[in-house]
Amino acid sequence: MPEIPLTFLALHYWAGAGHEFDQVAALLAPGYRLLAPDLGGFGSAPLPAGGLTVDAYADAVAAFIEQEKLRRYVVVGHSMGGKIALALAARQPAGLLGVALLSPSPPTPEPMTDHDRQASVQAWGQPGEAAKTARDITARTLPARLHQQIVADNLRTTRAAWEAWLLHGSRENLSARMSAVRVPCTILAGDQDPVMSPSVHGLETLPLLPAGTPLEIINGAGHLLPYEAPTEVADLLRAFAGRCQAATV
Repeated sequence: MPEIPLTFLALHYWAGAGHEFDQVAALLAPGYRLLAPDLGGFGSAPLPAGGLTVDAYADAVAAFIEQEKLRRYVVVGHSMGGKIALALAARQPAGLLGVALLSPSPPTPEPMTDHDRQASVQAWGQPGEAAKTARDITARTLPARLHQQIVADNLRTTRAAWEAWLLHGSRENLSARMSAVRVPCTILAGDQDPVMSPSVHGLETLPLLPAGTPLEIINGAGHLLPYEAPTEVADLLRAFAGRCQAATV
């Protein structure tokens, strides 16, 4: 019987959308399929009926896995999506082979000053702030169309999802659950990330993951790795897929 192919299930960043992974998906094809749904309240997705907590998003991702009949998959979590990915992995769902974290929000409360948090709350729906954020959190120059896409995604985020993450989700502490994450993990970060520096991952996330989890750094990249460094991300995921598949043999 032929082996069921591995699928990447990618979860996007706060104020983003699933199409941030389009370039990565194209680079992985045809060897691997990558699915990147919009999370509730972001992109084109309506507000989720189940709520806006990290666990509610993990529930929605679990329902998507069942809907798509995924049987062998690696969850890829970017920033906010990283915290959701870890909440899901701690449940030890059937078919999960690994977790790849791209500049992830840590399982501990996300480091952010009250001043910065309130400034972010007040920035909702403001085009000038959305454009400034897109510039500030990236280190590599992006084509104009991608910059415009990032800004548009920021502006179509619902206010409820925007505020729920800033005021609650980013502050959730999942650290006590991380011992239940038993699959291979990897972390990828940009050395110029102004949102969460590599040191945050080394201090807050890496010690809670399985022994031997690597922290890999992309030089000259900021926070939006799937946009800024799609080739490096695709290469990492391809190599990680091989490691995950070997671990199941």
